[in-house]
Amino acid sequence: MGDQKPVVDVVRAGSIADELGIEQGDRLLTINGSRPGDLIDYRFLCADDSIQIEIMKKNCDVWACDIEKDFDEDLGIGFARDTFDGIRNCANRCIFCFVDQMPPGMRETLYVKDDDFRLSFLHGNFITLTNLTDKDMERIVGMRLSPLYISVHTTNPELREKLLGSPNAVKIMQQMSILAEAGIEIHAQIVLCPGINDGAELDRTINDLASLYPSVKSVAIVPVGLTRFRRGLADLRKFTRKEAEALIGHLQSIREEFLERFDDPLVYPADEFFVLAAQDFPQAGYYRDFPQTENGVGLVRLFYDSFVGCQGLLPEELAQNKSIAIVTGVSGGYVLEPVVNRLNKIRNLHVKTICAVNAYFGEDVTAAGLLTGQDIIDALKREETCFDLILLPSVTCKKDEPVFLDGKTPDELEQELGVKVQVVDTEQGAEHLIKAIIGLRESDI
Repeated sequence: MGDQKPVVDVVRAGSIADELGIEQGDRLLTINGSRPGDLIDYRFLCADDSIQIEIMKKNCDVWACDIEKDFDEDLGIGFARDTFDGIRNCANRCIFCFVDQMPPGMRETLYVKDDDFRLSFLHGNFITLTNLTDKDMERIVGMRLSPLYISVHTTNPELREKLLGSPNAVKIMQQMSILAEAGIEIHAQIVLCPGINDGAELDRTINDLASLYPSVKSVAIVPVGLTRFRRGLADLRKFTRKEAEALIGHLQSIREEFLERFDDPLVYPADEFFVLAAQDFPQAGYYRDFPQTENGVGLVRLFYDSFVGCQGLLPEELAQNKSIAIVTGVSGGYVLEPVVNRLNKIRNLHVKTICAVNAYFGEDVTAAGLLTGQDIIDALKREETCFDLILLPSVTCKKDEPVFLDGKTPDELEQELGVKVQVVDTEQGAEHLIKAIIGLRESDI
């Protein structure tokens, strides 16, 4: 377990904490005599109009502060971590675990396997429930920690134990039934492995989850991801185009049945299946309220629709010739094709999509977010065209730091290639891509 003395990382200017003289690096000891174990405890304990907190200053002085405030008013403190007693690590041995397929020598954080229900509630991280204690379940129900994001994969107890490598995996329907009875909303995912948990097993899982509707709000079907680093691991394969086509059609019939029963399609194949099947992406209505975009469900449609919404910003002509490369993964190239075709109708603008093959993880890994800096360099060095600008989607870099999986940075790419390199936030839509290509001001977006 960790220190359990949460470290203050941010103090909002003008907040209660700022007025009290609380500073970055101070430690929160107690709230009303209780020691918070995580951000959930902190928010719960602070949700009153009269509280007392104990703070340990950086010089180890302890302050006791009596605070009168509005109910639910925030103190204005941000913490270095959301769990103050450490992160609950995953104890499973999933046969498809991506972390187990990682080579050595990469960033430490890439090898962390969390399975912490608190991070599921706070950030939408997927959990398996295999490490939940009775006390944890009581806390989830008692504090109504909803929604939760649960990796189900299968509801067949014996198969789930095999898939997850844990005897605790067999309790999934019992656990989810308890959550459903308590009114906890659940977003489920199924990582689909051909020949293992698809076919009749997938139908069983979907029907079991549908029996818990409306507590189960969505079920995402995601294809298994495989790298070349699988020596000693289970023998798995990726989906073929024909299998992806058949799956999309089969899931559509299930969605239509649920629309009749629940007025809700409930089941959502990931965007990657439409890429594998080389099919058009569904319209926005297919995704209802887009319940699992973080899981790669509906992101492409949101991107396309945002691009359509921004087309009024596109000029007919640029003042000067401009040649731009957008580097992405093989899947991203398929997605960007109609967007790049439209951009190339602008006179004096030439945009080229460069699909970088993932030599590091293997050619079967086609997502832009798993490209290394060296993959990008190699792809660009094979090009004969001279570019004025190289654009990279933000998923290629760490969220809070401009660094690729192999530790290289955009600045290092720029120096090696001799061309300006810019990372563009494409996760929020197409606006910033257009800005980077056309050169619009921030106020125009």
